[in-house]
Amino acid sequence: MNKVIVIGSGGAGKSTFSRQLGERTGLPVFHLDALNWRPGWVATPKDEWDELMNKLVRNEAWIIDGNYGRTLDTRLQAADTIIFLDMPTSLCMYRVIKRRVMYHGRTRPDLNEGCPERLDLGFIRWIWSYRRTSRPALLNRLALLKEGQTVIILRSPREVRSYLEQIPVVGRNAL
Repeated sequence: MNKVIVIGSGGAGKSTFSRQLGERTGLPVFHLDALNWRPGWVATPKDEWDELMNKLVRNEAWIIDGNYGRTLDTRLQAADTIIFLDMPTSLCMYRVIKRRVMYHGRTRPDLNEGCPERLDLGFIRWIWSYRRTSRPALLNRLALLKEGQTVIILRSPREVRSYLEQIPVVGRNAL
């Protein structure tokens, strides 16, 4: 496991999981939201984003969390491990509302400064419809991956904890 992407609905726990996996493996973690959003919630222009994705996946090792469907194939083709956090809609909704309250008026750790936490109707709709709209297409894409790529689907917080516990801690964090 050297090149890992973590995908799933908003509120699935991608950033937290990626950070914890990075702490255990020693792999560098890249949060796509932090790379994409500039202060004031200004998105990176598409040509710059494409160049950044191509450059990022050429690195020897990484964990990249986030969906960003337009450039997902770039990451899927480069990854050796794909972790899909396939959490229940109710849990995802609870988490994004909790996150909105926790970080009210502040920027959360997986974003750039100048991007205070927000919650809009479009994002809520996307999460609410994720299982019936985005999820089937994603599962189809995962079914087409090449031999040698590992797909791991975690469906509950318990499965996430169990998975992380089986990953040996490397480097200076090992006791």
